[in-house]
Amino acid sequence: MAVPTFTDLGYGAWLTLAVVAGALALLVWERFSPWKVMAGAVLVLLASGVLAPADAVAGFTNTAVLTVGVLLIVVAALRTTGAIRWVGAWVLGRPRGVLLAQSRLIGVASTLSAFINNTPVVAMLTAAVEDWSRRSRIPVSKLLLPLSYATILGGLCTLIGTSTNLIVMGLMKAYPELPTLRMFDPAWVGLPAAVCGCVYLLTVGRWLLPDRRTAVDQARETREYVLEMRADAAGPLVGRSLVDAGLRRLAGAFLVEVQRDGMLLAAVTPDTVLQGNDQLVFVGVADGLSELRQLPGLKHATDEVFRIGSGSGRHFVEVVLSRMAPVVGQSVRAARFRNRYGAVVVAVNRHGRQLARKPGDIVLQAGDTLLLEAPPSFVRDFAQSHDFLMVNLVDDTPPVQPRHALVALGILGAMILANVALGVDIFVSAVVAAVAVVLTGCVSLRQAARAVDVPLLVVIACALAVGTAIGQTGVADATAHVLMRLGQSDPLWTLALMYVLTMVFTEVITNNAAAVLMFPVGIAAAHQLGVHPMPFVIAVMVGASASFITPLGYQTNMMVYGPGGYRFMDYVRVGTPLSIVVGAVVLWVTPLVWPF
Repeated sequence: MAVPTFTDLGYGAWLTLAVVAGALALLVWERFSPWKVMAGAVLVLLASGVLAPADAVAGFTNTAVLTVGVLLIVVAALRTTGAIRWVGAWVLGRPRGVLLAQSRLIGVASTLSAFINNTPVVAMLTAAVEDWSRRSRIPVSKLLLPLSYATILGGLCTLIGTSTNLIVMGLMKAYPELPTLRMFDPAWVGLPAAVCGCVYLLTVGRWLLPDRRTAVDQARETREYVLEMRADAAGPLVGRSLVDAGLRRLAGAFLVEVQRDGMLLAAVTPDTVLQGNDQLVFVGVADGLSELRQLPGLKHATDEVFRIGSGSGRHFVEVVLSRMAPVVGQSVRAARFRNRYGAVVVAVNRHGRQLARKPGDIVLQAGDTLLLEAPPSFVRDFAQSHDFLMVNLVDDTPPVQPRHALVALGILGAMILANVALGVDIFVSAVVAAVAVVLTGCVSLRQAARAVDVPLLVVIACALAVGTAIGQTGVADATAHVLMRLGQSDPLWTLALMYVLTMVFTEVITNNAAAVLMFPVGIAAAHQLGVHPMPFVIAVMVGASASFITPLGYQTNMMVYGPGGYRFMDYVRVGTPLSIVVGAVVLWVTPLVWPF
């Protein structure tokens, strides 16, 4: 049977190509949430008849997708009990020197992420690393990017280390000639790649890292943008509301809070009536001080009542905005941030620089780090929110629950043992583990429900449907034919091209979507070459997770973007050599373990 080329493709194939290209463009543009983009792509293919209804919804019942969702509940138990932070703090210790700090951090992060989804590992360790950085005077920018990269590398080593591995395992079930992967089968390639990648990070890579401060470190220098005033007891402002006094429409400052007789009036309203000697805290640019001094009845406060980490009952929270946050693209004021989240934006840090503008006027972007003053319930209410990649309390971390933490770790260990030693299906063991953490009180039903990342599951399920269209319409065969010709029909060169293409895709779209889109191409390439498909499956599995060059392809890279004070070119400078190292190891080891 002749192999179809692009000139042989019909209407359905060209429509599929157009839909894929449009989806990629929208994902790179970041104007719409990934789940909306992928869902829209599936709807177009379904309405046009390219996809049958059964194929369009098949991803939502795929056991690999369900496994990802169930494992999120287990991870939530590890997070809420403090097990991850507990283990991390115990192992990290207090090293002396940058190299020792990086070595311990990379070793801990890569090991944890082999068994726990790397997103919560980064979220939990980021707070510890920032505190670590302040105490040891090690720049946090020397630590957070290696943390993200180490979790990606560690995730390559097991089936549950990253959702990409689980998705590829699920796709493999449709091909009888492919083996069933066990828990540590990916380690044959993933472990050498991880070891070489970690060695690079501790040698060449460490010299390429920037030296910058975090948003919290910059925010500690509060005199630049926090203005403290006092209402004169005999002045004209006493007895007037904030709006009547003109304190809600200032051009250079924004009223955050009022302190009265040692009591905090947080999240004040326009109708709040001023009393004599009220301490007023404003946030804004330094020039706003002169504006405030012109108002009769206001004097500069002699005491600093606003001090980050002062322990005065306030809660300061550091968050990183995700691409799915509805406030992205809007100013803080226009987005009604305070009304939406019940928190005040104290400062905005972007690419390692605090924005010296009035917070209310700043147009928010994905990856921005916001320093918030929030109520005690904020972390509980928004820790699982898709609006934030990370939510961390500043100088105040919730207590670890030792008994529940040990139980959660024991359940995770039993789940792994059941899969490795007893051959229990990973989906079955994950479901049992999820039920166990709920029944033992490690996580509540409400927390378990909120832990399931529905948008992520929609992205994966819809990507599976698009991948089906790529395979059924002949697009996969035609693409594989092009790769084979470019590789001069040599399996190794074709494998290399396949790996590079997958890696490029994952740098600009989600890792799971890249894996699903490239999987049928890899299978088609193997069939056309007349070789075993397994090397191409592994190349897709690893290539889709090996996102080091941009902050866009992998969520953990975006999570450390703001807190580490990084810029886009930092990822290019540090991540490009890392991608070359990992790719070389993968292309060398894969044919040795799984011959063509």
